[in-house]
Amino acid sequence: MSSKILIIGACGQIGTELTTKLREIHGVNNVIASDINTRNLDLVNAGPFVILDAKNFNAIKDCCINHNIDTVYLMAALLSATGEKYPMEAWDLNMNSLFHVLNLAKDRQIKKIFWPSSIAVFGPTTPRENTPQHTVCEPTTVYGITKQVGERWCEYYHDIYGVDVRSIRYPGIISHKAMPGGGTTDYAVEIYHQAIKEGKYESFLSENTKLPMMFMDDAIKATTTIMAASKDQIKIRSSYNLSAISFTPNDIANSIKEEMPEFKISYKPDFRQAIADSWPSSIDDTAARKDWNWSHDFDLKKMTQEMLIQLKKKYKA
Repeated sequence: MSSKILIIGACGQIGTELTTKLREIHGVNNVIASDINTRNLDLVNAGPFVILDAKNFNAIKDCCINHNIDTVYLMAALLSATGEKYPMEAWDLNMNSLFHVLNLAKDRQIKKIFWPSSIAVFGPTTPRENTPQHTVCEPTTVYGITKQVGERWCEYYHDIYGVDVRSIRYPGIISHKAMPGGGTTDYAVEIYHQAIKEGKYESFLSENTKLPMMFMDDAIKATTTIMAASKDQIKIRSSYNLSAISFTPNDIANSIKEEMPEFKISYKPDFRQAIADSWPSSIDDTAARKDWNWSHDFDLKKMTQEMLIQLKKKYKA
């Protein structure tokens, strides 16, 4: 039997498109998608799929053994906004699922792990502009705390047990294929959908809230690139800073108006504003660009054009 890949949390925003890309690279039958439910029928019917609870160690272990799993992408998580509503559930899912796959790798049940971190590891004491790779990390959200602690455990398992775990700190991710799952940067996806459907949008962040963002194609590119790199290229085993573009709700609204002059935006900040205010506005990802040749392809204009083209098709606008 050839070795295979398991994606845990494959029905999520990133997991959906990551599954498709990995199947293009490795072959459909060599990539096992899994999630706790079958809500994404397109993904479920597109190739091998297993119902799997990321909190159940024995279920993950059995799946890895039964399918001869070599590499695990752990994409299951409760994100920032949802995590503030359900803090204990966020801690349980985000931390225990990580320990499960780290321990499988420690025991040599699997060989390689991808685990995503986030800009949520940073906090109000972190330098906001060009946030360095190594800096103060004092997160103020449960999601951020789980990611910061997870980074430390990833580095520990690599240093002490030789686990080949790789990670990047995702910024806000924007996609036209899957809806976001409860993050503070969700406005940057919702705004495009509402532009096509309603011609207007009410932002839950203030107009000048600048945050690091990335088009999904670039996020998938970064994920597959770091996992394809040789071990000696990966110098950082906690998590790499990753950057592409930074913009405000006002910036993205203006980019939409270039394509749809009638589009209107209003602002009604909610509890997510405080989360956004604790995060950086731009990220220094020099280490990722130097160590494993990361580069992004989409700027704001190119991303907006692609989002509107694809969503017009979706909504037949």
